[in-house]
Amino acid sequence: MKIVLLSGGSGKRLWPLSNDARSKQFLKMLKNDDDRLESMIQRVWGQLGEAGLREHAYVATSKPQVEMIHSQLGNEINLIVEPERRDTFPAIALAAAYLYSVEGVSLNEAIVVMPVDPFVEIGFFHKLRELEQALEGSDADLALMGVKPTYPSEKYGYIIPKRDGDSARSYMDVQSFREKPREEEAAEMIRQDALWNCGVFAFKLDLIINILIVSGLPIQYEEMLKQYGKLPQISFDYKVVEKATRVAAIRYDGAWKDLGTWNTLTEEIESPLIGKGIIADDAVNAHVINELDVPITLLGLSDVIVAASPDGILVADKASSPLIKEVMKHSEQRPMYEERRWGRYRVLDYATYPDGREVLTKRIFISAGSNLSYQYHCLRDEVWTVVSGHGTMVLNERRFTVSAGDVLTVPKTFKHSLRAETDIEMIEIQTGSQLIEEDIVRLEYEWDEIVQLCNA
Repeated sequence: MKIVLLSGGSGKRLWPLSNDARSKQFLKMLKNDDDRLESMIQRVWGQLGEAGLREHAYVATSKPQVEMIHSQLGNEINLIVEPERRDTFPAIALAAAYLYSVEGVSLNEAIVVMPVDPFVEIGFFHKLRELEQALEGSDADLALMGVKPTYPSEKYGYIIPKRDGDSARSYMDVQSFREKPREEEAAEMIRQDALWNCGVFAFKLDLIINILIVSGLPIQYEEMLKQYGKLPQISFDYKVVEKATRVAAIRYDGAWKDLGTWNTLTEEIESPLIGKGIIADDAVNAHVINELDVPITLLGLSDVIVAASPDGILVADKASSPLIKEVMKHSEQRPMYEERRWGRYRVLDYATYPDGREVLTKRIFISAGSNLSYQYHCLRDEVWTVVSGHGTMVLNERRFTVSAGDVLTVPKTFKHSLRAETDIEMIEIQTGSQLIEEDIVRLEYEWDEIVQLCNA
């Protein structure tokens, strides 16, 4: 059995802490057993390890999230990276092509696809093994995992079981599946013993490979990457699940929650205050999550969420917080905070001048033992001021040490990298005609390879 974790999301539902580079699964707001804050993806990755499933797991994601995943889960994780964001069917199709043509996985192998961020207990991951058994025992094309609904929600898909099923089996036959029905339809489905779809699908690899062949789409991974933009931009639910004629399901009776909105996420955050601030005693069921250096004080307001980050500030009634995705859907703003495999950065200031020059100021943190890639820029010059720490700089193949107080100039087209011997903080000022993260030509990532390249 192979497991594919889908890590997507545009970062709008938990704005302003989430953005295109830091979707909800990367926000560190859940306490782990060591009483430290961890993200949803870190929690799930730990649970997969505890259940003995991590070595069989892959993460399917988009390019903007790769650095964040390496930062939080390490560099040894198996990644399948979409060349562009489309939807869950293209993402799963790409993963299937990778498993088939690169990993050599058998067409008869069970593939389990699930979100990267369910809030569940460890029993959920042990239950995943039953999906493979359901596929074998039922001869179904698909096996789903469902949970008993607590109310008629319009946010989830519904699994409606057949009435004449064998209660002695560990799985049930599915009569139909509906994706996000209206509330009154959902209520009727619950009366028919319908289950919420947990977003977990299991199938034999040949199911997706055959769909690709019939659709005239490539089954070789490299060719799939080239033609990825031609794949239909549609969800797996609509493309595959709703059209399947033979579907089985297993029931998960443990706790399950989608922490996709501020009102659901704050139910699982132990501390009402994260970051600088004060919440007065007369504020009931209120949360302040503050990533800024300025304090926030909350007086006389209850049932509210106040979230602040370099991307913006949200003040909302918790019941209304799910509307933020709709409110922000047309807002286009570059992420002001990102985590990378080497550390993190925060945008401090951005300005455009009458002569067309753009100036961007960042505060950058590089973890001890980590390094920036060996790279150059075509559109910008940079000036670095080292605030603390020390390390080794490479500039056009010349190596030298840097430490607190040093000011370094990196002109455009100059190849450069920096390795932190201790934690390094520095201020970077970019100046150019167009300041975009894509203005990077990376030559090498690993420090040993960078050194060899310079020596050569």
